[in-house]
Amino acid sequence: MSARQLVSRIDASTPAHRDRAVDGLRALALMAVPTGHWLLGGFTLDDDGALHNASPLSTFAALSPMSWVLQMLGIFFLVGGYASVLSYHRRPSTTGAWLRGRTVRLGRPVLGVTAVWALMIPVLYALGVPEDTLRTGATLVIQPLWFVGVYVVVTALTPYCVRLAGRLGGWAAAPLIASVAAVDLLRYGPYADAVPSWLSLLNILPGWLFAYQLGVSWGEGRVSRRGARLLLVGGTALFAVLLLVFHYPASMVGVPGEARTNSHPPSLLVLALASAQSGAAILLHGRIGRALRRPALWAPVVVINLSAMTILCWHQTAMLAAAVPASFAGALPGLTTTPDSAGWILARLAWMPLFAVLLVLITRYARRFETPGEKDGRTGNARRAVAALLAAGFAVFALGLA
Repeated sequence: MSARQLVSRIDASTPAHRDRAVDGLRALALMAVPTGHWLLGGFTLDDDGALHNASPLSTFAALSPMSWVLQMLGIFFLVGGYASVLSYHRRPSTTGAWLRGRTVRLGRPVLGVTAVWALMIPVLYALGVPEDTLRTGATLVIQPLWFVGVYVVVTALTPYCVRLAGRLGGWAAAPLIASVAAVDLLRYGPYADAVPSWLSLLNILPGWLFAYQLGVSWGEGRVSRRGARLLLVGGTALFAVLLLVFHYPASMVGVPGEARTNSHPPSLLVLALASAQSGAAILLHGRIGRALRRPALWAPVVVINLSAMTILCWHQTAMLAAAVPASFAGALPGLTTTPDSAGWILARLAWMPLFAVLLVLITRYARRFETPGEKDGRTGNARRAVAALLAAGFAVFALGLA
């Protein structure tokens, strides 16, 4: 089958009621994750040949605006809330069954990647890969998986989000942004020294629930174009004030060595960006949908959405598949050298197509973790139990607990 025939077949098999714009926004937000990690994440090579995490943002603070574009988790949670509310209303049975189905669909790929890495670590160590390199790799692999846990929690809150949307419309998200603002005031305000460090963790749930609640309200038809413009203008203005007046860190991702970070847990700056992005997405929804009526544009969106969790779980592995073998060869510009020069940036751009090819190859085999396994029988239960034990062992190693 030729590429043109495949594209036409994908387009023809798409139901007429499918919201192509939402799928397109999800694909865009999803692909920003590997692009950001591959471009803004680097390595240093120590004297023992081990890899350690580094970032070009440590040297090139002027690149921080790039993170504003690549940090699109607000869009991901927005379309997640939109899609979840539609799925919730179409659920064939109980709310509990609906939630279990979505949790299993999210958890299976996570279990797969962590179990595979648990098996790989002793093999790689036996082949001579330094322990520090393995710990660096494990940290990178587990780094994006926090998202899945948070997403499961906010998905479980869908029934409550629906009720709030019914009562308050788009304003249902306002208390969440107020909550994050209050915590930021405490941890960054004049009495910050007296505030315990764990207080920042209170921002995790409202910080990521904000865009999800907006998505639920949007899916319920409670966000008008006027409301979307308010989100865009208000979010942009708040973003500028936080940067210029309150001196929030400019980077939307963590920078090694920096005392403050916007993302872990999310600060008010993250919600300001999510507000602006959400407003723009809602306003552009119609145009995006019309553009994706073109089969050549729609086919890649379908492929990306079908492999969403695989891309999220395995994209760091693809980069490591290039960097770890290269570490034995010494310093390779853009791959194992310190990201502290313009030459590194150009070299890293040249490596990114290789990362993409490796991810495609990995996806061919890893996508099986996105499909249902055995439902019954002792064999299926035993496999799941072993995978869970391996995943737990990997988490202990990656988090530095062993």
